[in-house]
Amino acid sequence: MQKENGVLALVAHPDDIEFMMAGTLLMLKQKGWEIHYLTIANGSCGSAVDDAATIVAKRQAECRAACALVGAHWQPPICNDLEILYDWDIIRRVVGVIRQIKPRIVLTQSPDDYMEDHINTCRIAVTAAFCRGMLNAQCEPPTPPFQDDLTIYHAMPHGLLDPFRRRIEPEFFVNISPVMQQKWDMLSCHKSQKEWLDISQGMDAYQQVMKAFATDLGERSGKFNYAEGWRRRSWLGFSAADSDPLADALGGDVIRNPVYSFCT
Repeated sequence: MQKENGVLALVAHPDDIEFMMAGTLLMLKQKGWEIHYLTIANGSCGSAVDDAATIVAKRQAECRAACALVGAHWQPPICNDLEILYDWDIIRRVVGVIRQIKPRIVLTQSPDDYMEDHINTCRIAVTAAFCRGMLNAQCEPPTPPFQDDLTIYHAMPHGLLDPFRRRIEPEFFVNISPVMQQKWDMLSCHKSQKEWLDISQGMDAYQQVMKAFATDLGERSGKFNYAEGWRRRSWLGFSAADSDPLADALGGDVIRNPVYSFCT
């Protein structure tokens, strides 16, 4: 049977969760939800100074420290950076994780993000969730399918823009003000990435960039000081049409975006 209060955050790289979705995870945890943390890639390319083995070990330790800080269940990565390909070898392993956890909610990345690892992770997450109940979709490790409803929510893209520099509007905003310090502390665990992003992207103030995203979304909400934004995946193949467990769980800490157009 599915755990009614399980949520899986499924992203490409170590620190992607902290940037765009850790606040929502933590708000759900406050409501009694069990939170799970999976980065498909191991962070092997996230350094200008360390060899692959060294940086992978560093980034795994940083991920596990962030999870330990908030009581999240860490799942081991599956492949190297830049090797997140939309193929069955990776999908079947993500199917295995989903079938073992049986989450009610999957939080994943935007289908229109700035880099292909993020976009491919989104596609993998959607397909793996879709396959959760397919008897003949064999996964690794072998795990029985389950048929319960599962709702997918897509985070905002990094930078809050699509690849063509257009502003993305979320369907709704989640208030993360009560857990902003924890989100900051989780991101602070990723010390190697501050060094890497300083060099590779000129992201001098690592945590401040994350805070700026949350501030922007909070201002758009018209109510919250800090927010994360989400778009809900179609229910077709996943759940009942009116399924919205995130809004049900968080109640007044969720605000619909009036400029977002959706059918139900």
